[in-house]
Amino acid sequence: MKNIIKLLVPEMPKVEQILPYWQQIDENRWYTNFGPLVCELEDRLSRSFSREPTKVHVVSMANGTCALQIALEALRLRKAGRVLVPGLTFVATATAIIRAGLTPLISDVDPNSWLLTPAIARAALAETPFDAVMPVATYGCPQDVAGWDLFTAETGIPVVVDAAGAWGNQQVGLTTKVAFSLHATKALGGGEGGFVAARHHAYGQSMRALSNFGIDAQSGGLVFDAGENGKMSEYHAAVALAALDNWPTVADTRRNLHQRYATRLLEKIPALKLQVKPADGVYSLMLVLLPPGFRGVDIQLRLLGEDIETRRWYCPPLHGHPAFQACAAGPLPVVDLLTERLLGLPFHLSLTDADIERVIDCLADLLTNQPTAP
Repeated sequence: MKNIIKLLVPEMPKVEQILPYWQQIDENRWYTNFGPLVCELEDRLSRSFSREPTKVHVVSMANGTCALQIALEALRLRKAGRVLVPGLTFVATATAIIRAGLTPLISDVDPNSWLLTPAIARAALAETPFDAVMPVATYGCPQDVAGWDLFTAETGIPVVVDAAGAWGNQQVGLTTKVAFSLHATKALGGGEGGFVAARHHAYGQSMRALSNFGIDAQSGGLVFDAGENGKMSEYHAAVALAALDNWPTVADTRRNLHQRYATRLLEKIPALKLQVKPADGVYSLMLVLLPPGFRGVDIQLRLLGEDIETRRWYCPPLHGHPAFQACAAGPLPVVDLLTERLLGLPFHLSLTDADIERVIDCLADLLTNQPTAP
């Protein structure tokens, strides 16, 4: 019997790496409410952007979705204002917009990068007004923050990037804010958690208050805007700090694995298309676009029969969910094409070269022998 090749295997710090941080919690007797480990994590994350020209302020959150929601709330947009968002993203992008009291406006994406770009946003703005943009660093591919800074300068419309899975790739703009996730499945996994990175101190202070029920520490504890409990615990900060300790090794391993995998895929199956993105990025997923005539759902079932797990990220697209069907800005032909033919292959640090060859060989056989879709 063949072994099952798993789709994902989280790469988390070992208990012995986390334990010194947990011992600090025990000694400090400080478990939440912006404790010393949370502050240390925020400082280390902020310093990771040190090559950038001005200081990046980091505010930790309980999870990545909370980071998106609070980042939007801190913009102080009009009630039910529209936020442009790509159709090719995880549902949390849209649910965060709605939970922030705003309305998603779903757009198409670029056919090569699979991203919502400033050019697409400008075209959408010519048709429908909106109040903010939440582009996504889809599948870890970084957004062009310089381009988004220019978009904001020209239009006055703020931008918050959903970079949930793009730690190690995504930079922070001069005006463009960026939200990251620390979910266990991400390249930098803390089990659960998230954070927002931005260059404006006052904006960071506003997010801090909103993540703590709206309590404004600068005014002695008054509440000016109702917030929520979005704080990160010391325990989750401990895991994230241990993950940061491991990051240089993990990043190099992921980078090398992704490069080898992508090279072999295109050598064996040149009809496949891969996302156009930086080759030296750190990624946690491996997505392929199947050739015309093949559907992701069909190949997924056939690969499962070969004991190979796959997933169709993000299928259906946002406008395929009942909650968001009325939110499309118009026809989304690129998103519809991509979600018909995209397939996520196994990708994790437990994969062997033999596993990769087996995945590629099975996929090549199916694309050679399976009848094309009608």
